[in-house]
Amino acid sequence: MASASTTAPTIASAGSDRPRVCLLHVGGTIGMTKTPDGLRPVPGVLERYLAGMPELTGPDMPLLYVERLDPLLDSADMDPHDWVRIARAIIERDQEFDGFVVLHGTDTMVYTASALSFLLSGLRKPVVLTGSQLSLEHVRSDGREHIITSIIIAGRLRIPEVCIYFASRLLRGNRAQKIHNSDFVAFGSGNLPPLATVGVGISVDEHLLRAPGPGLPDRVELVREPHVAALRVFPGVGRGVFESLLAPPLEGLVLETYGAGTFPTRGREGDEDLIEPLRAATSRTPPVIVVNCSQCHGGIVRQDVYAGGRRLTAAGVISGHDMTPEAALTKLYCLLAMGLSPDEVRRRMGEDLAGELDARAAEREAGT
Repeated sequence: MASASTTAPTIASAGSDRPRVCLLHVGGTIGMTKTPDGLRPVPGVLERYLAGMPELTGPDMPLLYVERLDPLLDSADMDPHDWVRIARAIIERDQEFDGFVVLHGTDTMVYTASALSFLLSGLRKPVVLTGSQLSLEHVRSDGREHIITSIIIAGRLRIPEVCIYFASRLLRGNRAQKIHNSDFVAFGSGNLPPLATVGVGISVDEHLLRAPGPGLPDRVELVREPHVAALRVFPGVGRGVFESLLAPPLEGLVLETYGAGTFPTRGREGDEDLIEPLRAATSRTPPVIVVNCSQCHGGIVRQDVYAGGRRLTAAGVISGHDMTPEAALTKLYCLLAMGLSPDEVRRRMGEDLAGELDARAAEREAGT
């Protein structure tokens, strides 16, 4: 497990009634600086800028405690081990703080947020991931406001969810997707409105919030490292792509299909039926768990509507409903990594575990 470095503590006396927030710095653009190798997260950059922000110690701000989780990473380098170390850091500090802010890179932020929502079952407090498109060293950095508002949300609002705060919107983490790599509005949530919007005030959409859980588990442990993958269907995709990807040791696949979950009903000229490799994979022992998610940013998978979708159902592919591909992939990985049986994983993939899907949405859309 990576080490934790305590920095810039501003916790006041134990008698203070101000909420307490723990800020965990794990990396990303927000704390990067220019190096001969390009922008990289460097210890001390964030701390230097936080020390120059007097608003962080104002009477209206929660009391702040900052910890750096070494090594700091570009989010492109994040993997499931890092999801676990962040989850463990939150669990270990849960009794001390009213909320948490995680400073993270934007490129894989939705994967980490989704994974944390599944690992931190029973959550009762806000966990807010944020970052920036421009480093704090940049004169126009968006990171300064993101830090301030995320601390306020984590300390003063009762939102017991893993969220992403970016560009004046608080999104459920496992519903978000990165939609732009240079606009300040970097994240969107196609199937769920923002949990809160920020202007002169903070407006929370209370009816969207999940109820507080019973409390975090004593520990987080993934007992194995499953083999999972994602495949985006495209015009002309050949049978060989499916056969090579679905071969052992693959255990789980997120299949990103067209529209409402449609799939080609014929292969390329000279190719046999594309559905056969999927049927063979879901039928073997142990089976590959294949989850159907739409390539669209919004909408619902309905495998009952089109012939291609119905053939997926007959081949043993399960619907991802309105999950994002990122949430489906991290959910599939975490469930398999917990050592659950394939039947249990299949069942839980269709259940709402952390607000990542609405299993009834397809029924409502169909008017049933």
